[in-house]
Amino acid sequence: MRIGIDLGGTTVKAALCREDGALLHKMSAPTRVGDADGLRADMKALALALCEKEAITPEQVQSIGIGVPGSFDKETCTLRFGTNLDMNDVCFAQAFQPEFQCAVQLDNDANCAALGEAIAGAAKDTGNMLMITLGTGVGGGIVVDGKLYTGCNGIAGELGHIVIRQGGEPCNCGRKGCLEAYTSASAFVRFAERALEAGRKSVLEVNRGALNAKMICDAVDAGDTLARELFEEYCVNLSCGLANLVNIFQPECIVIGGGLAGYGEKLIEPLRRLTEAETFQGASCNTKIIAAALGNDAGLIGAAML
Repeated sequence: MRIGIDLGGTTVKAALCREDGALLHKMSAPTRVGDADGLRADMKALALALCEKEAITPEQVQSIGIGVPGSFDKETCTLRFGTNLDMNDVCFAQAFQPEFQCAVQLDNDANCAALGEAIAGAAKDTGNMLMITLGTGVGGGIVVDGKLYTGCNGIAGELGHIVIRQGGEPCNCGRKGCLEAYTSASAFVRFAERALEAGRKSVLEVNRGALNAKMICDAVDAGDTLARELFEEYCVNLSCGLANLVNIFQPECIVIGGGLAGYGEKLIEPLRRLTEAETFQGASCNTKIIAAALGNDAGLIGAAML
C-alpha cells in the first residue's frame, strides 16, 4: 500500500493506493495556512484515517509521497517556499513518525499529476510521456521510461516556461514570452479583458472584469466572434509550445490537463492539427495529444507512486 498527499493552498487531500496506482480511498482537510506544525499533524491524521478505513496497519504502508506547490528539496524532504501556503522551510521527513516508519518523498504537484496519468490514467502503458496542465499557470511533467525526469537539481519539467515569443508578454517567472504568459487560463482571460477595453464588441462584455476561461469557451460555442478569435489565437500559441516539446522529446503522448482541458475535444482536436503541422513526423509512430483522464486524482496517485 502507498499513501499520496496533494498539498494545496485551500485543501490537503490524501489517498491510499495499491502498488498499481489504483486509488482505494481518499480524504481531505482544510489547509492550515501559515501553521506548519498543524499542517504536519493534519497530514498524519489523514494517513492514519486512511489506514483505519482499509483496516491495515501503518507498518503495511510502503511509502508516503507528497505533491507540493513551490520550491522544495527532495533530499531532505523540505518545502523551501510554499506557494500560497504562507510557510517556508518545512521539513516533512519525520512528520509521520512514530506510527509510520516508511520513506517520505516530496515532488512538484505537476510532476505528481504527470506520473499519475502515466501509471493509471490517459498515458497508462506508455513509457515516455509529457503532461501540460493548463490552469492559473502552466505546469508540466516529464516521464521517461516510466519514471519522472527531474534533472540534476530535481526541478526539471517547468514546461510552461519555454519561450514561444522572444520579448513577448511578461511572465510571473520574470522572463518574457513564456508559454505560460500566453496559454494559462489567466492569460486567456487577460487577452479577453484587453480586447474589451480596446472597444471590441462581444457577449463577454456583460462579465467584463469578472471573466473566467469557461465563460470565453461558452462564448465560442455561442458563435461570438471575439471569443472565437481569442480561442483560435490561444490554440496557435499552445500548439507552438507543444510542437517544440514534440521536436525535442518525441514522447509517445502529451497529456493535456488542468481546468482548460475540460473543454475536451473542442480544444484537443485543433491542437492535434496545428501541432502536427509543425513537428517532425516518423514513418510509423508519432506523438499523440490526449486529454487527461484522472482529474484531481492524478496528483494524489502520482504522489503515492513517487
